[in-house]
Amino acid sequence: MFSRVLVANRGEIAVRVIRALHELEIEAVAIYSTADRESMHVRLADRAVAVGPAPASQSYLNIPSVIAAAATTGCEAIHPGYGFLAENPAFVAACEDNSIVFVGPTADVMARMGDKVQAKGEMAQAGVPLVPGSSGAVELAEARSLAAELDYPILLKAAAGGGGKGMRIVDGEADLEGDFQTAAAEAEAAFGDPSLYVEKLVRPARHVEIQVLADAHGDVLTLGERECSIQRRHQKLIEESPSPGVTSQTREAMETRNAGTFEFLLGPDQRFYFIELNARLQVEHPVSELVTGIDLVREQLRIAAGESLTATGRAPRRGHAIEVRINAEDPARNFAPAPGLVKEFRPPLGPGIRLDTFVEAGYTVPPFYDSLLGKLVVWDEDRPAAISRTLRALGELSVTGIPTTRELAIQVLRSEQFASGRYSTSFLEESGTRLAVAAE
Repeated sequence: MFSRVLVANRGEIAVRVIRALHELEIEAVAIYSTADRESMHVRLADRAVAVGPAPASQSYLNIPSVIAAAATTGCEAIHPGYGFLAENPAFVAACEDNSIVFVGPTADVMARMGDKVQAKGEMAQAGVPLVPGSSGAVELAEARSLAAELDYPILLKAAAGGGGKGMRIVDGEADLEGDFQTAAAEAEAAFGDPSLYVEKLVRPARHVEIQVLADAHGDVLTLGERECSIQRRHQKLIEESPSPGVTSQTREAMETRNAGTFEFLLGPDQRFYFIELNARLQVEHPVSELVTGIDLVREQLRIAAGESLTATGRAPRRGHAIEVRINAEDPARNFAPAPGLVKEFRPPLGPGIRLDTFVEAGYTVPPFYDSLLGKLVVWDEDRPAAISRTLRALGELSVTGIPTTRELAIQVLRSEQFASGRYSTSFLEESGTRLAVAAE
């Protein structure tokens, strides 16, 4: 096992990884920008290195600075968390060039899976169902021809990345050119690549993903599915495991076809289609941890150190887990980011409650990074009990001084659609305004 590891991230995921390192008796080295000098992850780490000014492009995304921080502090490995450099093949290659272990896949695997078009091609060869669409990146003329063939609505997606960036739903031919140009520009800004591909829009659909662990010895362990359909702007807000929309037959079929995290669209007829593979830790990983009892971060570190999985096949699961993302956003203003001073922060307590966060009273949320403040994760014996416990925990949670998504989450969990389990990725689009007003 490693003796010292650099955590190449910030916020709640940096805190999460540092705690896992300390539980394994590994020294943790943090990096920080000038905006994060007083952040919790800096205080929790055994050492901390400044890597640049506030803009992420000059600090957390600055590969030479991050590598230098690891090398000068004698780190044997780097854990990237999620976001920033977690899916950057050039960063993985830089780690390899400097004899530093990257906690994740190789640069080759990262490049193959980071290219969404190539990933779909490899999944097709493996017999995994795909959403009908283009076989690769397309220009506007080809997109127009495919759209006519597939029939509207269609989905334009960035070939070089995910997270809702460079993605547009096109409802008709009149919108195609404008949406294509907007999506390409957004993809260029986010990933340095304007390439787009086309998919038929599956609607209504659920967003379901399968968590997988694989070691260097060819062993694979699947940890069940996560339901991620409560989204805004194609980004997740509430996740749960197991999914209330997946039958036992579909669950087995999805897991046995998989060998990261594999993301699928699930139609009302239980047909499922591969979307993408994220070869990294996911934001919503805690729900899988709570239903399986397996610490994914510790397992990542053990695998990176060359150890074998202690179990293979399908991990046993128990109970039901729900995760609510608490973001510094104003739902009434189309989820506009809301940085500022957190005047009061009081976390919920009690059985079955977990809060992954880096926020404290008096913390000023900077405007430079993702709006995620923390993740409330709840476990109970079954789904109705988990919903009730989550509502109780949200009621106890207090964050004052800035708008957050807390009240909106309460409205979602109290809705008939969520309680019944009959919801899709269009849930917030269809009822978001009403819920946002109710949450004010």
